Amino acid sequence: MSTEENGPIVSVEWLTAHLDDADLVVVDVRWSLDAGPRRADFERGHIASAVFADLDVDLSSPASTEAGRHPLPTAASFADAMGRLGISDNTKVVAYDDAGGMIASRLWWMLDALGRSAAVLDGGFAAWEGPTADGPTNPAPALFSPVEWPADCIITKQALAESLDGALTILDARAPDRFAKGSAVDPRPGHVPGARNAPAGANVADGHFRSEAELAEHYGALGANGDNVVVYCGSGVTACADLLARRKAGLPDARLYVGSWSQWGADDTLPAETTPPKPNSQRSTLG
Repeated sequence: MSTEENGPIVSVEWLTAHLDDADLVVVDVRWSLDAGPRRADFERGHIASAVFADLDVDLSSPASTEAGRHPLPTAASFADAMGRLGISDNTKVVAYDDAGGMIASRLWWMLDALGRSAAVLDGGFAAWEGPTADGPTNPAPALFSPVEWPADCIITKQALAESLDGALTILDARAPDRFAKGSAVDPRPGHVPGARNAPAGANVADGHFRSEAELAEHYGALGANGDNVVVYCGSGVTACADLLARRKAGLPDARLYVGSWSQWGADDTLPAETTPPKPNSQRSTLG
């Protein structure tokens, strides 16, 4: 059985039944804004056989003002990281975190964009009742072929700046307060002009992704259930949870603005809005 047969999100029951599959690699991508990569938590306890992916090193290029906090790694760098984690071209990957899938979805999106088999564990580590292990891991290296990031999956800062005429539906996955006012981690207050707030956290309830129908209704209420949708967040990570939720809801795939607000907000030549949109433009049944 493949992860695709279950959609982009798999249950703990599915993973329990397939944990020993030779072609499956489970990846722990726990990370937080305050602590960064949570390797110490991984070593204190993780799903048995899981390996740890460092969001800042394995799933990103070095941060910069010009590119943002979590730019995509080069094709060669990502291939090297995946190979070191024991992930090959034919490996099925299940990623998990403890943040409602908001971090694990970054790895899912990266692999999915390259045509690889990947899914996110619904409920994350908190929902896991199967075998666990502790300490570091030493996976056997595998061959993961470098593939350039497909242009149709992403949008650049320049392309987005040239598309503020309303032709695109732009979603900002940050929490409402950051969307409206910014926070200490943001380069300046505000959001991309015309963006609608679609908080990544609204996709889950009690740590689990909402149903397909609920998610479709949510994005429909935002006016974002069609084509030409772009999603961003603070640094191109939690926006992937919106991309994952849209896939679960059966909606057309959206593009990721990888640089997100960490790149856009750092460029003072680009405009910003600092007030929320009109109430009817961000109405959502998910609160």
